[in-house]
Amino acid sequence: MLCVGLDTDFAKIPDFVKAGRTVNEAVLEFNKRIIDATAPHSIAFKPNLAFYECLGVDGMAILDKTVEHIRSNHPEQFIIADAKRGDIGNTARMYAKSLFETFDFDAVTLSPYMGSETVTPFLEYPGRYAIVVALSSNPSSADFQTAEKDGKPLYQVVMEKMMEISTPENMMFVVGATKADKL
Repeated sequence: MLCVGLDTDFAKIPDFVKAGRTVNEAVLEFNKRIIDATAPHSIAFKPNLAFYECLGVDGMAILDKTVEHIRSNHPEQFIIADAKRGDIGNTARMYAKSLFETFDFDAVTLSPYMGSETVTPFLEYPGRYAIVVALSSNPSSADFQTAEKDGKPLYQVVMEKMMEISTPENMMFVVGATKADKL
């Protein structure tokens, strides 16, 4: 099954979509076209928040309208916030509130390397998922993710700890497609 990333970069949007539109209008129109064209073949959409945050307040409005378009036109689709958040305490709680309550995402990607308290606020939302980065496919992931701790690679330690604090009903993991053999 297909998960469609919405890492919408204005510079890469085709000219026919840009024609007569502002940057913000073009990004939203492009998203809608991609969503509508791929929804019959996918199970999830994954907007990468950096591509919306860099557009400021308008970008966040585009993100909201993108999620709204998916919910209204393709309600069967799972929506993942590709945010890779990783803060603690009240900040983590506010990220969870923002992404699950304000923007209505089903799941969010998280970076757990400040500890389990970066993840626990996201686990408090029934029916929502924390997707923890465990083993990514970028070359420098080996700098930390495969480093040994107590005779195990760090990604394995992270996954074990996350499984202790969660359930299969609220936790998933990011494992790069090029690293599946490590599991």
